Amino acid sequence: MWTDLNRPPLDAGVLRRALVRDAGGDPDAFWSRLDVVAETGSTNADLLAAPRGADYARSVLVAEFQSGGRGRHARPWVSEPRALVTVSAVLDMPGMDLSEIGWLPLLSGIAVVDALRGVAGVDAELKWPNDVLIGGRKVAGILAEVASTAPVPTVVVGIGINVSLTEDELPVPTATSLLLEGADVTDRTVLLRVVLRELARRRREWEAAGWKVDGLAADYRERCGTLGRLVRAELPGDRELIGIATDVDVEGRIVIKAEGESPVAVSAGDITHLRAV
Repeated sequence: MWTDLNRPPLDAGVLRRALVRDAGGDPDAFWSRLDVVAETGSTNADLLAAPRGADYARSVLVAEFQSGGRGRHARPWVSEPRALVTVSAVLDMPGMDLSEIGWLPLLSGIAVVDALRGVAGVDAELKWPNDVLIGGRKVAGILAEVASTAPVPTVVVGIGINVSLTEDELPVPTATSLLLEGADVTDRTVLLRVVLRELARRRREWEAAGWKVDGLAADYRERCGTLGRLVRAELPGDRELIGIATDVDVEGRIVIKAEGESPVAVSAGDITHLRAV
C-alpha cells in the first residue's frame, strides 16, 4: 500500500492501453507486453533471465522500487519507492549487423533526451555515451545488455530517471531530479508513456533506414553536451586522457584531442566534463 500522495503508483492499465498491441488500444503499437511490479532487484536482470516466449521481444518491465539495479561498470543503482522511472525493455534488431549493436544505448539516450525535452520541458542533453544531464547534473542513466546475438540480435535496455527525488535523497551531489529542475510534468505514468513511445519510434526509424548509423550519429551529435568540452577520460589500465571532445565517430566513439597530440577515439571509459582554465 502507498501512503505518499506526492508519489502515486504507476497506472499499468493506462500504460498498456497506450503502448501494447492487443491491449485495447493502438493495434500498431510497438510493444508486445508491459508488466509493472512493486519491487524487484533489477528489471534488466529479470528480463535477461525471462523465458524467451513469443512475446519476449519488445516486452517491458517496470518496477516501482528497484533494490539491486546496476549502472555502467556494475555500479549500484537503487531507487526510492515510486520516486523514479525504472524500466527495462527488450529490443530486437532483425537483420542488423552485430557491428552496429553498440549504437543502441546511444539511440536510447537520444530517445530519453527528446522525451524529457518534449513532455517535461527541461533542457536535457547527453554526456557521452548515454548519461542524461540537466544543467550538468545527471537526471537519467541507461544500461544496455545483450540478451542474444542469434538468430536475431536482441538487447535489454534499462532506463532510470530521477523524477521526484528531493535534494537530500539524491545518491550523489552531481545528480538531480525532474522535480528539482522544475519540470513541467512529474507524473511518472505520463513520462514513461512518452519515453517508451519515443524509444519505439527511434527503433522503428533505425530499422527503416536499414540500420545505417549516419543519421543516428548526426542526431546524437546534436544532443551531446560533451562535444566541444574539455574532458578527462579515465581509460582501462588506469590511463587518463585530457583534451577537447571534438566528435562522435560513426562507431559511436568519442574523439578527444589533447593539446599537441593527434585525436584519439575512445570506445570505453569514464568521461568527466572539466572547466576550461
